Amino acid sequence: MTASSQSVEPFDLVIFGGTGDLAVRKLLPALFHRFLDGQIPASSRIVGIAREALDDDGYRAQLREALIGVCAAAQLDVFLQQVFYRPLDARKDEGWDDFAALIGSRPEHVRVFYLSTSPELFVDICNRLGQHKLNQGASRVVLEKPIGRDLASANQINDAVGKVFNESQTFRIDHYLGKETVQNLLVLRFGNALFEPLWNAGHIDHVQITVAETLGVGHRGAYYDRAGALRDMVQNHMLQLLCMVAMEPPSSLAPDAVRDEKLKVLHSLKPIDDSNAAQLTVRGQYRAGVAEGASVPGYPEELGNSKSNTETFVALKAEIANWRWAGVPFYLRTGKRLPSRVSEIVVTFKPVPHSIFSADAGTLAQNRLVLRLQPDEGVKLWLTIKHPGPGGLRLRHVPLDMSFAEAFGVQQPDAYERLLLDVVRGNPTLFMRRDEVEAAWRWAGPVLAAWSASGEAPRPYTAGSWGPSAAVALIERDGRTWNEDSE
Repeated sequence: MTASSQSVEPFDLVIFGGTGDLAVRKLLPALFHRFLDGQIPASSRIVGIAREALDDDGYRAQLREALIGVCAAAQLDVFLQQVFYRPLDARKDEGWDDFAALIGSRPEHVRVFYLSTSPELFVDICNRLGQHKLNQGASRVVLEKPIGRDLASANQINDAVGKVFNESQTFRIDHYLGKETVQNLLVLRFGNALFEPLWNAGHIDHVQITVAETLGVGHRGAYYDRAGALRDMVQNHMLQLLCMVAMEPPSSLAPDAVRDEKLKVLHSLKPIDDSNAAQLTVRGQYRAGVAEGASVPGYPEELGNSKSNTETFVALKAEIANWRWAGVPFYLRTGKRLPSRVSEIVVTFKPVPHSIFSADAGTLAQNRLVLRLQPDEGVKLWLTIKHPGPGGLRLRHVPLDMSFAEAFGVQQPDAYERLLLDVVRGNPTLFMRRDEVEAAWRWAGPVLAAWSASGEAPRPYTAGSWGPSAAVALIERDGRTWNEDSE
């Protein structure tokens, strides 16, 4: 039986925020694809929850419009018969008894409560679920990031949720960990004798992690202006990617074995605070420019607030104080309204200690391992070879390029497809444990505090550029440069 055909137990998956962007654009399409692959048992139910006054047919009509382009209408009709809707307000009593009766009608089902809402509602929703005893049996709750705005608020949420759902029932989702390339990083490192012996400060020069978006904040402006790029991307997604690159070999792929090693990395990060934030971090905010061939407004205009000091771009230099990584910088960069949509990890190896080639043969470039998370998931290894043909020795830097879609002849599943069914199976390997969230906030909190104390506004950058010039200086003063080869 292949991984794509592994079945799961019958389940009820309840999406709070069921009419929101994440649910309609990501969660429901992911479940539909799993349905098309035969992974959703016929008795399973998907229930959307929101405050809108819809019924089952009204909700299905909304989803039909969003999903109709995926496949034949007949298949969509069958899927939608497993989809239901209940109007509920997390802070009001109306409707909760009927909802509890609906879910309680099939006590043998696995229950998954996905909180695709503002974090401010997490506690209210969990308390309601507890009051109606929906947290019993094979019940799980999924928390979307960000969990809190800082360590104190994250602890408040985790404490309150923990009174209803224990840690084994709580799945803190980071969809980047569900991407095929991130999981393949484990196989590349620990399944090939070629890489692991070189995966240390003796052979690696530096690591870059870039998550770039061409879009602006759009309709997420209200949320984004309270969060900013560091809370929205760095504290969760990017630190998780850093952990996957830097962690020690786990004893097995058991959930806690992997998460224990990630936690050690977070604990080993050198602090960035008011003593060094000015040298190690750059924050920016986009201004009007050109993105994807069209003129676009700047962040203040898009937000409607000319005085906002929220960063839409962050670049920083992190270091890990342990034997494996001492002295190896990790450069992290993320932003909106950048030239291209790309997420990648670039591991650059140290140069050869001595070149035996003459100067007219060409330049010996450093080997690079590029792990593409999006848009085309794959692995690219840059090597130096001889250019074919007579007439002397000419060096060329060329990639061995492997696209997952081309190599395996299948469309790679969306990260949510894997993660949603992992919750149903009760497999927490690719989800964050509470102590990981706390460790990430302990590191990120002082960065935010240093920015606040400095009183400096984010540096402006033109939409369609790679961020403020200071981000280039951050890496180039170390004699390195950002990787911007997306071909």
